[in-house]
Amino acid sequence: MTISLKKLLVLGGMAGLAGVTMAVPALAQEAEEAAETAVTLGVNPETAFVFNTFAFLVSGFLVMFMAAGFSMLESGLVRSKNTAAICLKNITLYSIAGIMYYLIGYDLMYTDVSGYIGSLSLLYNTSADELALLGGDEAALAAVVDNGYSVMSDWFFQMVFVATAASIVSGTVAERIKFWPFMIFVIILTGILYPIQGSWTWGGGWLTEMGFSDYAGSTIVHSVGGWAALVGAIILGPRRGKYNADGSINPMPGANLPLATLGTFILWLGWFGFNGGSVLALGSAAAAAEMAIVYVNTNLAAAAGVTAAVILCQIMFGKVDLSMGLNGAIAGLVSITAGPDLTNHFLALVIGAVGGAIVVFVVPLLDKLHIDDVVGAISVHLVAGVWGTLAVGIFGGGNIVVQFVGIIAIGGFMIVTSAIIWYILKLTMGLRVSEEDEESGLDRAELGMEAYPEFGYGSARS
Repeated sequence: MTISLKKLLVLGGMAGLAGVTMAVPALAQEAEEAAETAVTLGVNPETAFVFNTFAFLVSGFLVMFMAAGFSMLESGLVRSKNTAAICLKNITLYSIAGIMYYLIGYDLMYTDVSGYIGSLSLLYNTSADELALLGGDEAALAAVVDNGYSVMSDWFFQMVFVATAASIVSGTVAERIKFWPFMIFVIILTGILYPIQGSWTWGGGWLTEMGFSDYAGSTIVHSVGGWAALVGAIILGPRRGKYNADGSINPMPGANLPLATLGTFILWLGWFGFNGGSVLALGSAAAAAEMAIVYVNTNLAAAAGVTAAVILCQIMFGKVDLSMGLNGAIAGLVSITAGPDLTNHFLALVIGAVGGAIVVFVVPLLDKLHIDDVVGAISVHLVAGVWGTLAVGIFGGGNIVVQFVGIIAIGGFMIVTSAIIWYILKLTMGLRVSEEDEESGLDRAELGMEAYPEFGYGSARS
């Protein structure tokens, strides 16, 4: 009997496409057929359920650790007078993302998706079958196991992805945006904007029907955050003193490059959960083999991104650059995220290297356009994310036209909606801190505390 790869990934009654099976009846039916196949082959459905749930949870906390990576990266790349503020933004946006995704986001993205949007119902809780099992009803075991994974393990894994999208915006608009208007934007981004566009693909919506492919979110996560960051940076304007009237640029180096390096390594580690967990199963040999392939490709792409960025810096500028190397690693990771299941590992090197090269060209281009991106997130997450999504059509067997349509559709949606929200916030609350507060630093102005109080307010803080 011939079994498809997708069915192998859901052996033992595993709905291998995570929460999507609840939104797409056809996939749920396929999961039931796979369960029957698993019984025939003697696979233990409860064992597969445990492994699938375990994979979601472990991958989820690896992705959650990326929040620490973003905090360290951004803290290292801002000036010392803004360090405490950027740390507060990162832990707060992660918290808001989790709350909003529980209140409304997950349902909008995965429940009863009708092509363009899911359910408007509030709250997403443990299934009745799991509650019954926890209450001692052994008869509920079969229904729980048939779902393929614990309901809330899938919610947890999906939630940490939306927090990543919000973190991307934080780094770009750092050092001059007010705390509360930014958090209101995060509420809307994580609760509404991200879930709506996510439903178009991962929720089984219209882009899925067209054949758009984005394995772990080069576009759905990273470009979404990048588009929101780009629009925000344009509307907010550059930091004062960054650009001169004659077009020249005043460097504003980060205060702690070892911290930024640590943050990059943390992100690299977390990305194994980001991409590896997106196999969405670990209950079969096929799923385990695919996860190993994804891990290897993820690591190779990041390494190629670093190497390409460092070599290009030497060729173009006559010197190597640490911040470019760090962003090269992340760009390589973003680039491979749309198609990390490539069985030709050499292609992962190619995709990652192109991502690293993109950073070296796009970062100075944005400066020439006077678009002030403090940490380089637009180059890394937006442009490299677009490249990675197109690479699926070039190397991964996807349709390049469909991939392009998905990029344009999601990009257009994010540009329009983000612009509306940023402008409303600008007109009502104001986005920027005052010139005096920007000069003294957001730590002192908005928090009344400093990350490095022993340095005082002298020249070392500017």
